[in-house]
Order: sequence, then C-alpha cells, then structure tokens
Amino acid sequence: MTRSDHLAAGTGTQADRAAAAFRDHYGTAPHGVWSAPGRVNLIGEHTDYNDGFVLPFALPFRCAVAASPRADGLLAVTSTGDDGIPRTADPVAVADLEPGVVTGWAAFPSGVAWALRKQGVLGGADLMVTGDVPNGAGLSSSHAFQCAVALALLGLADRSPGTPDGPSLDEVARWVQNSENDFVGAPTGLLDQTASLRCTAAHALFLDVRSGVGEQVPFDADAHGLEVLVVDTRAKHSLADSGYGDRRAGCERAASLLGVPALRDASVSDVDRVPDELRPLVRHVVTENARVLATVDLLRSGDLAAVGPHLTASHTSLRDDYRVSCLELDVAVDAALAAGALGARMTGGGFGGSAIALVPLDRSADVRAAVRAAYADRSLTPPRLFTAVPSAGAGRDH
Repeated sequence: MTRSDHLAAGTGTQADRAAAAFRDHYGTAPHGVWSAPGRVNLIGEHTDYNDGFVLPFALPFRCAVAASPRADGLLAVTSTGDDGIPRTADPVAVADLEPGVVTGWAAFPSGVAWALRKQGVLGGADLMVTGDVPNGAGLSSSHAFQCAVALALLGLADRSPGTPDGPSLDEVARWVQNSENDFVGAPTGLLDQTASLRCTAAHALFLDVRSGVGEQVPFDADAHGLEVLVVDTRAKHSLADSGYGDRRAGCERAASLLGVPALRDASVSDVDRVPDELRPLVRHVVTENARVLATVDLLRSGDLAAVGPHLTASHTSLRDDYRVSCLELDVAVDAALAAGALGARMTGGGFGGSAIALVPLDRSADVRAAVRAAYADRSLTPPRLFTAVPSAGAGRDH
C-alpha cells in the first residue's frame, strides 16, 4: 500500500461524511475519498519563502474530497458546510481553466485542476468537499482543501503519489503552491502544503525548505505532562488580503541587496547592511531559523519543556520585528504566559488566526480560564480553545 493509499488514522468521520454527501448529491457512490489535514506550525514562521526551516505538525481536523471521474472534461465541485447546505460552483471545462476565469472559493479547486493539467492530468471530475478545519483560523484550511483535491484528481487519473506513474509528495506540494500563487493570487510558501501532505502522527516535521529534506521528530507532549493548546482567536485571517505579500517582497529585496539567494543565507551581522525599513524583516528571519534549530535539538533530546522560551521569543519577534500580530493574538499569548504556560506564540501567517501555548497539563484549566477572561475583559469575541495532537498526513480514505 502506497503512502497516498493508506487509511489515515482518525479520518473516518470526515471521509464518511464526504461519501454520504456525494451519494446524496450525485445519486451514486464516489469512486474514492481522499482527505488532508490542517496544521499547526510549532515554530518557524515566515521562514519557508526565505528557504529556511520550519517545524509543523498535522491536526486531526481534515478536509475530505469524495470524487468520481467525468467523461465530458468538466470539473464540478460542491462543498457542504456544517449546516449541511451544499454550495455548488458552476461546472468549468478543465481545458479552459486559466487564472482569472474562476473566482471566490471555487478558485481553489479550479486552480489545482489547472496546475495538474500542466502535468498531464486532463480529466474532468465530480467533487464533493466536506471539512472541519476552522476557516480563517490560520490553521491552513485552504491548503488542506487544495491538497485533498490534488490527491483526488491524481487518484482518479491513476497517478497517486507513490505509484509508478505518480509524483512525489514534494512535487504535489509545489503544484498546489503553484495553483495558489498563480491562479488564486496568494503568494504563499511551501510550509502548509508540505505539512498537510508529509506530516505523520505523533511527530513534528522538521523541514529544510530549500533542500526539501525532512525529518519526522517525535513529539508527544502528553507523555511529558504537557499539551499544545490552540487558541483560535476568531480574528479572521486571509493571506490574500493582508500584508503578507508586502513582507515577502521586502524579504526578497533584502536578499537581493545582500547578494544572497534568500534570507536563509543571511546572518545577524547582515541586519545592519540593509535599509532601516528592511532590518526588522532580516532580523526576524535570521533569529527564527535559529529558534527552529534549537527547538529541534530539544525535541530530539526529549526536553520538551525547554521549548517554551523559544516559542515566546518567536512571538516577540513576529510582533515587534515582522509586525504581523494583532490585539487578539497578543492578548491570548500574554494571558497564557501569565497563567503558567511555558511558552506561547501566534502561529500561521498572522494578522489574526490562532495562537499556541505549551502548557503543563496541571495548569491547563487555569490557562484556558485566563485566556477566556482576558478576552471577556476586552469585549473580544470568545476564542475557541482545543488541544492540538500531532496527527496523520494526507491520503486516501476509501
């Protein structure tokens, strides 16, 4: 059984829901069901598009795609939300897909079909999409959606990753990135796609983005009396509408001025060699890469509690140097730390989304109560809190 054909642990509910919705909508059973998870990035933020280091793990929340081939070359996509009400996009010919032809939520699956068409995947398909990755929470719901669509379309074409005619998971990640960059119009890096496709249960993925080399590092917080608490701030986050592109362009400009391929190649001494407005960006990327390496060393040695200060330092850098935090994220981090968290930081691209905190299990109730109280004191929308457990990556469920 190939990596893409495995039955990912804990994915049955979402996959079954997608299969049932497909039968209700299309009147027949799907050819197959594929799913992909959201992710939490433990540390290593805004380093991926700088050829640096990241350390994500997959969440148990998933996007599932039930699919069957079509003979007419059309891509028909229906999405069913928690309310059970289907949203159906206008069918579009795969052969006619070009950037700008499809907009809104349907651009995400259409962009994947467009990117795969360039790789020889030409057939049409009926798709039914369900999922429980929180939207706008910075937990990579859009990439879970796109990765699941990519695996479904490849599976229908008998080109699943790991098969003789199939691509590698890294190739799929790059194709999904291409679809988002050039079709959807969001200048994302490779962290989220790679995490969704390559993460494994009970591990964090230490990824060198430049080389593509990854290491599955054991990460079982519960066994060490800890939890990774996620605080979904409910402050909606959208990379396409935020300052993400400005930060990325600034990093590229700084690397050009320094004469290096990417800021991964810069050092602390290079910070003062760029214009004032670029120095905070360089300083963040350089120090964040160092924090990832230090965190990986601690995980390898089993000293999970010592990771905490690196998380907090990461948030400080993202808040003060990269300037991608917001009130809701800062309130969550500060309240968690004051109540006993060993470390805390925003996770994801920023401008909203989620924060994480490394919390001793015997302090969990106190930290949760403190975060909720801090939000109430500021009349902020109550956050959603849950424990993040490293889970299985993308694959075929049925």
